[in-house]
Amino acid sequence: MWKPCTHKKQEIDAQHSRVADIPSLRLERFKNLKKLCLRQNAVQKIELPESLAPQLVELELYDNLIKHTDGLENCTALTSLDLSYNKLKHIKHVSNLTNLDHLYFVQNRISRIENLSTLTNLTYLELGANRIREIEGLETLTNLTSLWLGQNRITELKGLATLTNLRTLSIQANRLTSLEGIQALPQLTELYFSDNKIESLQPLAQNTKLEILDFQTNPLASLEGLENLKELENVWASNCQVADFREIERALRDKEKLEEVYFEGNPVQKREPVLYRNKIRLALPQVSKIDACKSILSPFLSLCCSRPTSSSVFCR
Repeated sequence: MWKPCTHKKQEIDAQHSRVADIPSLRLERFKNLKKLCLRQNAVQKIELPESLAPQLVELELYDNLIKHTDGLENCTALTSLDLSYNKLKHIKHVSNLTNLDHLYFVQNRISRIENLSTLTNLTYLELGANRIREIEGLETLTNLTSLWLGQNRITELKGLATLTNLRTLSIQANRLTSLEGIQALPQLTELYFSDNKIESLQPLAQNTKLEILDFQTNPLASLEGLENLKELENVWASNCQVADFREIERALRDKEKLEEVYFEGNPVQKREPVLYRNKIRLALPQVSKIDACKSILSPFLSLCCSRPTSSSVFCR
C-alpha cells in the first residue's frame, strides 16, 4: 500500500508483497519518507538508499529472512525498529541509533543481550522467544518502562537493579526456580512469570505497587508474599497447586481493587469444579471476573453459606 506522495511526511506500507530486496523499490524517489513497513516479505539484507537512511523515523522489517543487521548504521533518526521474526543471531550495528524509543527483536536466534548500552532513550524493549540465558547489558537503559524476555532460557533475575523506571517485566516461559532479585524493582506495576518452576511468592513482599500479577503454571501451593500487595487488580494463577480456598481468602480478601482472578487448573478447582466459582466469589466478593467469566453467585450456594459455619465463609 503506497500512500500519496503529496503528504509532508510519507509512509510506505508494503506488507506481504513478495518484496525480496529493498533496492528494487527505488525508495530514493520518496524525499520525505519517514515510515517504512516491509512486514512479511522475503527481504534478506537491509539495503537502504544513502539519502533515505538518516531521515527514517520508523522501520518495520518483521517476518523476513534477515540474518545480519548491516545497513542500519546511518538510520540515526529512528525511534522505532522492529526486526522480529527473522534469523538474527546477534544484536549488532545499532549503537548509533540513540534516538530509539521502541526496539523489537522477538523470535530470532539471539543468545546474548549485547551492544545496547548507548540506547539510553529506549522505553520499550522486546527480546522474547530467543535463546538468551542471562539478563545482562541493560544497566544503562534507565529509561526502560517495559521489558519483555519471555520464552528464553533465563535461570535467575539479575542485572535489573538500575532500571528504576521499569513498570512492566515479562519473563514467562523461562527456567526460573526463584524470584530472588525481584526486590530490586519495587516500582513494578505489572509482572508476568508464568510457565516457570517457581515455588514461592515470598520475594514479592516489597513489590507493593503491583497491579497485574501473572504466575500461572508454576508449582505454587501458597500465596504467601501477596499480603502487602494492596494495589492488585488482576491475579492470574491458573494451573498452580493451590489446594485450599482459605488460602485464597487469606491472601486476597482485603485487596479492595482486585477485579479479576484465575485459579482454574488448581486443586481447588479440580476437586469441586461445580462449586468452584461460587466459592471463589464468596471468598473474594470484590472480584467481578473469575477465569474470564463474570462473577455471578449461585442462589443455592448463597443460601447454603448464609447458615452459621466456622470462621471461614465456605460450606463444609
